[in-house]
Amino acid sequence: MKHARKNTRVVIVTGAGTGIGRATARAFAAQGAHVLAVGRRPEPLAETARAHPDGIRPLAADVTAEGAAEHIVGAALDTYGHLDVLVNNAAVVGSGRLGTHTRASMAPQLDTNLVAPVLLTQAALPALERQAAHGVVVNVTTSVGQRAWPGNAVYAATKTALELLTRSWAVELAPRGIRVVAVAPGAVETPMGEHSGLSPEELARMRAWQRAHTPLGRIGRPEDVAWAITQLASPEASFVTGTVLPVDGGAVVA
Repeated sequence: MKHARKNTRVVIVTGAGTGIGRATARAFAAQGAHVLAVGRRPEPLAETARAHPDGIRPLAADVTAEGAAEHIVGAALDTYGHLDVLVNNAAVVGSGRLGTHTRASMAPQLDTNLVAPVLLTQAALPALERQAAHGVVVNVTTSVGQRAWPGNAVYAATKTALELLTRSWAVELAPRGIRVVAVAPGAVETPMGEHSGLSPEELARMRAWQRAHTPLGRIGRPEDVAWAITQLASPEASFVTGTVLPVDGGAVVA
């Protein structure tokens, strides 16, 4: 396929079928980047790409599958010739209090939220390092990882671990010219609540509680988080690395 021009940024966004991932893919494409939008389901990915058919290429792939990291990075390089930004956004959330967990119940969260970003970042390193301006890794965590979250502690723990990896990789990869940052969303209007099995009534109660505990008094939009991701990944942020930026309406500091 035709490769992108060297001055055109190439971005991989995982979990790009809905929510924050969709908004992020579209935000990068609106800036003129070429985006490889990765997700498990072809139909939502096609909807993501419909807004920017020339800028977004859908790739149906499960980030937890054996060899997925190499496949995803390879697809970006085969299509565009280089890679500038990797956004580790794909995540799953599951509920459960201590005493209810099993290896099988925790595995999807651990594999998707923690193991997959490690392997995908590792696979992307040679391509990111080859860029003249060097590459950027953006991890999407959660602001709740800085507080207690009874009933969802495994999810929060995977995201907190990703924040530690962000800081560690920032130091480890700085000599190679690669920046690593993270964005920590608070309450954002995404399908994650429905996907976690909450009933409409439970979801409504959760949203009401979130609004009451967010100083700005509203639920965030995926576009709010996408803005932060694109800004941290921009060339103008070239002296920013190792930071975790909350995008949560002030919830963590309240």
